[in-house]
Amino acid sequence: MKFKYLMLGLACVALSCTKTSEIDRKVDDLLSRMTLEEKIGQMNQLDYGSVNDGLIAAGKVGSVLNCVDAQKVNAMQKVAVEQSRLGIPLLVARDVIHGFHTIFPIPLGQAATFDPALVEQGARIAAVEASSYGVRWTFSPMLDIARDARWGRIAEGSGEDPYLTCLMGQAMVRGYQGDDLSKPNTMAACAKHFVGYGASEGGRDYNTANIPERVLRNVYLPPFEAAAKSGACTFMTSFNDVNGVPSTGNRWLLDDVLRGEWGWDGMIVTDWNSAGELIAHGFASNLEHAAQLSLDAGVDMDMMAYAYISNLEKLIEKGEVKQAQIDKAVRRILKLKFELGLFDNPYVDESFAGSLDYCPEHLEAARKCAVESAVLLKNEGALPIGEGKTLLVCGPLADAPADQLGTWCFDGNPEYTLTPLQALRKYYKVLYEPMLAYSRDNNVSAFPKLRTAASKADAIVLFLGEEAILSGEAHCLADLHLQGAQSELVDYAAACGKPLVLVVMAGRPLTIEEEIGLSDATLYCFHPGTMGGQAIAELISGREVPSGKLPVCFARSAGQYPLYYNRPNTGRPNTGHELLLDQIPLNAGQTSTGCQSYYLDAGYGPLYTFGYGLSYTTFDYANVKLSKTELKPSDVLKVDFDLINTGSYDADEVPMLFVQDVTGSIVRPVKELKRFNRVHLKAGQSQHIRFELPVKELAFYGINDKFALESGEFRLWVAPDAASGEAFNFKVIK
Repeated sequence: MKFKYLMLGLACVALSCTKTSEIDRKVDDLLSRMTLEEKIGQMNQLDYGSVNDGLIAAGKVGSVLNCVDAQKVNAMQKVAVEQSRLGIPLLVARDVIHGFHTIFPIPLGQAATFDPALVEQGARIAAVEASSYGVRWTFSPMLDIARDARWGRIAEGSGEDPYLTCLMGQAMVRGYQGDDLSKPNTMAACAKHFVGYGASEGGRDYNTANIPERVLRNVYLPPFEAAAKSGACTFMTSFNDVNGVPSTGNRWLLDDVLRGEWGWDGMIVTDWNSAGELIAHGFASNLEHAAQLSLDAGVDMDMMAYAYISNLEKLIEKGEVKQAQIDKAVRRILKLKFELGLFDNPYVDESFAGSLDYCPEHLEAARKCAVESAVLLKNEGALPIGEGKTLLVCGPLADAPADQLGTWCFDGNPEYTLTPLQALRKYYKVLYEPMLAYSRDNNVSAFPKLRTAASKADAIVLFLGEEAILSGEAHCLADLHLQGAQSELVDYAAACGKPLVLVVMAGRPLTIEEEIGLSDATLYCFHPGTMGGQAIAELISGREVPSGKLPVCFARSAGQYPLYYNRPNTGRPNTGHELLLDQIPLNAGQTSTGCQSYYLDAGYGPLYTFGYGLSYTTFDYANVKLSKTELKPSDVLKVDFDLINTGSYDADEVPMLFVQDVTGSIVRPVKELKRFNRVHLKAGQSQHIRFELPVKELAFYGINDKFALESGEFRLWVAPDAASGEAFNFKVIK
């Protein structure tokens, strides 16, 4: 039997190699027949509004983005395939970030599920819907580590942790690309933004990022390496510079690390006009220089800068770039088109386009993802609320179908959005008083009638947060408080004397400590997508139990950012003593009391740590045992424990394994996530769980800038979040 499976495996490998060899042969043949002008045309990506049949027929466009009409896609392909000299099909691309028509929670919300299988399913659904219109390339997943919620694009990634981001990125790559890229219902994934974009100074978009190489390798590069090794077809350069070198012109990042060290040979595309922005950076003197620097760095395709199409022929004539460089880039582009099956099947079935949009299976997956992404931050007995009661529903996000979808949602139709107001009416008698028209509204004229309305209700549910347009690209904020008069609305509602539930929908963590303090329960939903309203109504009623966990720390004040749980320790680590401003006596002399790492006005830690999230039930972690306390580099550490649902609700829990390298050649994080699992337990049920951690995964880039495992003392915690659990010790010996 083993021999049978071995031969089957070898046959599969042989078939894959044969297919690859055949594609290589076809690419070589086509490349040998192309003129220089046609080759450069393949390296040119244009927005749909910038193309015409003449450019396509002349072979001057390799890829088109932002066309989502099957008939128009086919019309363009007909010109490319039947009127251009060599019949090379176009590659149609689109930003499909968290769903195409059926919209899932924003990626930060998907990360809060700690459920890679569900995230993979969401990406698969997005690919199925988008590809039916001819879109075969998406600019996702975003793998930027983001530790500053002021940065609007924190919404598009998986948060602050490299390990979680690795797994979520790999899940999206698998979902988009499927098990056979040549199938017409797949899309090529694009790992972006390479690299360090989430570390932009001050949380300000497009800003510079200064990242020491060891930090770059230990924190920011691992998710991209994981995506590369998972077969992501394409990478996108980032807008920012890293240590003074813009990513689009960074040969060390693109050629030495990505292609050299990792052995990845996919296709690299710029971000929108990022080749042209080398001039604004002061890195290139003009567009011709920018084209040379981009090609030298290893960029294959130029998105909307016209740098390659306008300048590469001149650079060849001058001898400043080589024909071989262009051939390498075009080879990668053509190979991707062959792998996607575009030469054999360039057209889409127009009668099939959209036939699966918003189908029941897709909506159910979106609902489940929205349920699992919701994080219960506080509950003093206010949730769940029994069905049939009377609820006073207020707030600007209660019935905001477009804002509920979140940022980077080009193709979701708000008419299909099920809002909380609509869904709650299925289970409750609802009194609806919006009070504020939108999140930035400062008109408080309706507030006085809140008390009268509340007197008729059993509880008040306020839907707060931010509009979709307030997060995402170019939407950074210095102040993360609730916008408009939302905080005042919380004050009014709290004074009514009825149980007060806050439901916050936003694209980032907001600084809402005071508002949470006034509530009896707070449910946080990163913009939850098409089915978010249904998910929220089921969570409020108890039909579903909250299980989401925070993929980022929540700060008390925006001044605490950057803020993250896996920070390096300091020479004066905080030990719990927080000398706040109001505790300092008048005329106090200079003193060393409290000289630890914290803020006088905000204390030390976050409001809520990474992994935090409550449930309607309770869980115990018991009988934690390590397979060994002294391990060699070749060993696998087995951590066994019992997880017990000690409450009265069937529910999911996400146990996590954190590790600390106590002493290293460089200062190491106080904790690092190494494993997690989503477990469903019935009330009263217990389950034995084992985490297996190969010791080699404790390696890191140390003082000699080499990736190596260091011997010494380690601690580990099995816990529901980064601030909980009992520490257990083990050693790594060599």
